[in-house]
Amino acid sequence: MSVQFQVVDHVATITVARPDVLNAIDLDTEALLQKIWTEIEQRDDVRVVVLTGAGDRAFCVGADLKNPSVKGVEYWARSRVGGFGGIALRETLNVPVIARVNGFALGGGFEMVLGCDIVVAAEEASFGLPEPLVGRMPLDGGMTLLQRQVPYRQAMGMLMTGQRINAKRALEMGLVNEVAPRAELDAAVRRWVDNILACAPLSLQAIKQVVRQTSTLSPAQAQAVRLPALVKALQSQDAEEGVRAFQEKRKPRWQGR
Repeated sequence: MSVQFQVVDHVATITVARPDVLNAIDLDTEALLQKIWTEIEQRDDVRVVVLTGAGDRAFCVGADLKNPSVKGVEYWARSRVGGFGGIALRETLNVPVIARVNGFALGGGFEMVLGCDIVVAAEEASFGLPEPLVGRMPLDGGMTLLQRQVPYRQAMGMLMTGQRINAKRALEMGLVNEVAPRAELDAAVRRWVDNILACAPLSLQAIKQVVRQTSTLSPAQAQAVRLPALVKALQSQDAEEGVRAFQEKRKPRWQGR
């Protein structure tokens, strides 16, 4: 199986498992990822997702150019739900997603990182959109996401050269939340997971939905939007449990309802 998927204690882990090709994604892998993201959207027990790649060399180096699906305009014209890997441009997933970047995150792999909420990278990780170097373009989120997440000239510096940046530079640019030595990468990811699990899951889903769907509105317009996840969180049992736990000086017991 080219993608490994498991859910343990409310934590879903998705691993692109093609280390022999640096976790490049072919048609079959893309289909599996799309199926997994759809399943997560329909489950109530998943509160956080960790997305990573197998092995020590690569998170994902994008599309498998040795096994191309379609070319040029045909590729651009096709409908690809959620962008590259099903996550780069996904608008229907409210659960927090952490990218565990264990190596190269290039092309579509970098687009997948841009579609995540939290990014934890190994010191050896690197990021880039090399598509122009092979006559392609970052069609599945790179051109549209990068310019929204870093200053214009930093984005254009990467887009116009196809050159990679290392993890330290990615942290300086704000593309990464934390850089850790490889031996400490899993512990760093676990800290982020635990901090997320300490929060009310419906609150986090509402926050993500509001942030993602109101980013182009003015603050006043965004404040006035009544999104479904926001209303659900405000009316939830967990909203009452959080206040009760604070008053009783104990940790809240989140039910996700």
